[in-house]
Amino acid sequence: MNDITLALPFALPPPELAKDLLRALKTPALAALLGRHSTLQYSEFDNNSRVLPHEAWLSHALGLGDNAALATACMRGCGLAAEAEQGHWFMLQPAYVQISRTHFLLTDLRGLQLSQADSLALYEVARPYFDDIGKPLLHGAPGLWFVRADEWASLSTASPDAATTQSMGDWLPEGDHARAFRKLQNEIQMLWHEHPINEARQARGLQPVNSCWLWGGAGPAAPSGRVAISADTAWMATLAAPELHQPTAQQLIDQPGAAMLADLIAPAQVGDWSDWLARMQRLEQEWFAPLLAALKDGRIGNVKLVLSHRFGTSTITSSKLAQRKFWRQPTLNPLLKQS
Repeated sequence: MNDITLALPFALPPPELAKDLLRALKTPALAALLGRHSTLQYSEFDNNSRVLPHEAWLSHALGLGDNAALATACMRGCGLAAEAEQGHWFMLQPAYVQISRTHFLLTDLRGLQLSQADSLALYEVARPYFDDIGKPLLHGAPGLWFVRADEWASLSTASPDAATTQSMGDWLPEGDHARAFRKLQNEIQMLWHEHPINEARQARGLQPVNSCWLWGGAGPAAPSGRVAISADTAWMATLAAPELHQPTAQQLIDQPGAAMLADLIAPAQVGDWSDWLARMQRLEQEWFAPLLAALKDGRIGNVKLVLSHRFGTSTITSSKLAQRKFWRQPTLNPLLKQS
């Protein structure tokens, strides 16, 4: 099979801005792939899953189910495969929480810009407390830690990107052991409050690290699927097929399969739509145009685009035969589908 699946989180624009954003886009190759399609389907996403559509897609593509049970897969990517073979592990990520008079807001974790040195220093502050309560804490990468908590396996957790920009109280872990995690979270917050590491970060104009986020709980299961990933977070980078970190269109044409490009997540999360437009234009040059050319000359059989936002996913497939349907005009209107 020489079919390609390309997942593009947040390629569907928000409904209130969609028409204006599409008028500003100059992406003829994308318009040809969307307008001359063989199949098109929009699926609403169940917000109760507490992850985003692209996170559920990635988890499913890796053979790990639809609920982003990703912690042990990420551990393997960090070189912690032996530890991942036993118990139930969660990702624990340092975070900055904004506090207002009415609610707490989890900020986008990308904004922390956490270095290896700061991550390790904060980890060493927190680790003895985890040891004391019998929950081993491991450092995987800057801003990506893992905690073993077998008795918390039933906790319902949310991904940080799902919780970002939302009232944090609605997205905290739920279940029988939620209170135990909240106690742990409060202890860590106190350990880090006004710590010299945070004072030094603020002096450098960086956000303080004043909380932590638990999610992605998983048992020992290993990924059975392969996805090439252009990642924008540490956890995502650990899941990429080893030979296809930061893939190119030509690599995927030469070795067809599935890929996810995370380029649009960060600007969409913070509402930087000028940056979103600029990144879409780069994707046109670096991905959509080469894929369209390969489709037309038969080097690949089908291109399936999995385009999503917070509320749902449009799946659109094009083929060489579909591109010959000259009576269908190239259009970006499928990006408006249910958006």
